[in-house]
Amino acid sequence: MSTARRVPTAILISGRGSNMVALIEAARAAEFPAEIVLVAANLPDAGGLQRAAAAGIATASVDHRPFGKDREAFERALDAELQAHGIELVALAGFMRVLTPWFVTRWQGRLINIHPSLLPDFRGTHTHARALEAGVAEHGCTVHFVVPELDAGPTILQAKVPVLPGDDEASLSARVLEQEHRIYPQALALVASGAARLEDGVAIGR
Repeated sequence: MSTARRVPTAILISGRGSNMVALIEAARAAEFPAEIVLVAANLPDAGGLQRAAAAGIATASVDHRPFGKDREAFERALDAELQAHGIELVALAGFMRVLTPWFVTRWQGRLINIHPSLLPDFRGTHTHARALEAGVAEHGCTVHFVVPELDAGPTILQAKVPVLPGDDEASLSARVLEQEHRIYPQALALVASGAARLEDGVAIGR
């Protein structure tokens, strides 16, 4: 069993948390460099909260709706939960909130996200439909450091899948999701171990 220190990590979700489950499962290994100690959601009924609790992980709900348009006030409440649990690294897993520069800067180099496209292609939402419409031969997913500009942070890992004849949004999404579940734990391990890090806006050491 490894005696190396494991980095206290939070996963932020808004829904069912399939990537969250992949991270939790990977982190069960004693040698995994990150320890998932908190799952937090911006919606109290996010399905992933029950799944995390069933796995024995602390959960928190910080509902964004009472804060109205004051995004930073919501993020300060969320940040308080992260601080209370001693979090040092944050992984976004289907967290459907655009983060302000305040939060991103506060967690710079310690905040990662997975996006269902081969960035820089298809930033934003509806990536699979847009990939099909564009007629690309390859699609995939990207784990990246989060920066203030949406889906523009330096890449940590990517995985590609072929776009097959007859693909629709559901079939392409399912193929990409398999790869998300594979590379997100790998990327989290790289960042938690220090093998990948953000320096001067560039991901190095990966």
